[in-house]
Amino acid sequence: MPSAPRTDDEVLAATDVAVLLRYGLTRDAFRTALFGDGAVAAAVTLDRLGVVARSVAYVAEIVRAGGLRRAAELTEPLPSREASVLLLDWLETAAQVADTPEGEAHTARWLDAVAEITRLRRGTRARRGGATGPGSGPRSR
Repeated sequence: MPSAPRTDDEVLAATDVAVLLRYGLTRDAFRTALFGDGAVAAAVTLDRLGVVARSVAYVAEIVRAGGLRRAAELTEPLPSREASVLLLDWLETAAQVADTPEGEAHTARWLDAVAEITRLRRGTRARRGGATGPGSGPRSR
């Protein structure tokens, strides 16, 4: 039986992205949660901070090209300081546990999932004629 839809605030309240990264990158049993609720919570959070999908996708490419540690050492990977601090915390958490090429690949794919969810959220709002700024998404209140 499908569960009732949750609001953005409910997903955020129930999801600790850093914890899901720590366990989802190292244990197969947690990977579904990382790519599910973890990616949704990360996308909602970054979307509310005004981050666009291509910025997150760019960081995924940095992980692929230079490695997770290199991405975690970036000064400001996203356009805003607040969003950069948050993403750098997630990248540092991932770098601590995902120290294999496979772990880095999982992290890059997770960032791609976050970017795609962000893109879908913004596209849905645009089609509905809604605002595209932080916190303006459907069911975000």
